[in-house]
Amino acid sequence: MAVQVFTAVTGASWESTLVGALDRSDHGVTVVRRCVDVSELLAAAATGTGQAALLSAELRRLDGDAVARLTAAGVAVVGLVEPGDERAAQRLRQLGVPYVLPADADAEVIARALREAVAGVPSVSRDVADLRAALPALGVPEVEDERPAGRGRLVAVWGPTGAPGRTTVAVGLADEAARLGVSTLLVDADVYGGVVAQVLGLLDDSPGLAGAARQASVGTLDAAALVRLAWAVRPHLRVLTGLARADRWPELRPHAVATVLEEARRLAELTVVDCGFNLEDDEELSFDTAAPRRNGATLAVLEAADTVLCVSGADPVALQRSVRALDDLREALPEVEPVLVVNQVRRGPVPGDPRQEIATAVARFTGREVAHFLPADRRATDAALAAGLTLAEAAPGSPLRAALRALAASVADVTEPANERRGLRRARRAD
Repeated sequence: MAVQVFTAVTGASWESTLVGALDRSDHGVTVVRRCVDVSELLAAAATGTGQAALLSAELRRLDGDAVARLTAAGVAVVGLVEPGDERAAQRLRQLGVPYVLPADADAEVIARALREAVAGVPSVSRDVADLRAALPALGVPEVEDERPAGRGRLVAVWGPTGAPGRTTVAVGLADEAARLGVSTLLVDADVYGGVVAQVLGLLDDSPGLAGAARQASVGTLDAAALVRLAWAVRPHLRVLTGLARADRWPELRPHAVATVLEEARRLAELTVVDCGFNLEDDEELSFDTAAPRRNGATLAVLEAADTVLCVSGADPVALQRSVRALDDLREALPEVEPVLVVNQVRRGPVPGDPRQEIATAVARFTGREVAHFLPADRRATDAALAAGLTLAEAAPGSPLRAALRALAASVADVTEPANERRGLRRARRAD
């Protein structure tokens, strides 16, 4: 059965010729609708009458959200660019278009790309080796070559509602990783009230993540743009600040956030993301059309992360919230295996030995082990917040700082220098 195709290459001088060539020859594709703009293309995709879309990079209002909506509707996407226009090809790939071909490619090559895109066969598969072999001769680089061999690690710092200390952990983790010589990018992706900028004494009205997401949506984000948008706090540490107001959450669309994170992997060895607590994903139940999802950014971060740190408080109420949050995470993203970090550990809220009691309770109700315990140090955290500094700057001998440094070494997979461990112990005794 022929693949049903929508086209949206309006304004291109080669559009009529291409459509005629696809329709006249037996290529296994049939053009069922020629759309004039993105709105018509999305409306056609919603009808379920097509399986693939052939679009051009010059299509007005084409962005990552439109490509994501086409994919969600079950429509595979193939892009066409003017011959030799590598910038347009790169933009389409950043928007999430896996197959990008020059407009003067043979109709059979384009039809084959449409069929393979619908079949869902990755472009590295044996079945499309002949297609890949044809691309260099046509002046189109392979998609896989765009990604460098070394990709940075992505760590999501997540946890339940109730201020368990996600931001404290995220900032301390990023800062200590940078001090261990790991190039680090700290990203504030909390759509309910990100405060990384305030914690570090930075301007909270800078474009930050929202600016990066806007560029990602239109396919213009690259490493240079990300560097311009991020604050250089100290050597090896950059910060991408979050939303200045919580009501701006629609600016952080899931696809755009995922694109920003992928670019962050190219920029830094370690990306630490402070994300929101909520995992609900039922906004679409209230709308007849595609709706913005407030928690989509959080889910996109958790799906993309190499490591998810679940930060819990150490009192009974916080632990109960964590147990429920872990259940929610298991339902929303069953493939994610979080690393449990218990913060604010102290005597008082939990009788007996707090670490032993908490570990026993967590194992009983979640079946998981606590990977890291972070001690409470209110004096040190208060001093850091008051001055807009990190713990390493405000209280270098803090036991919380030492625990965060060990966590950073574990997450970044580096060895903490022995002389620095001894220095921290001496500083704590001096305090």
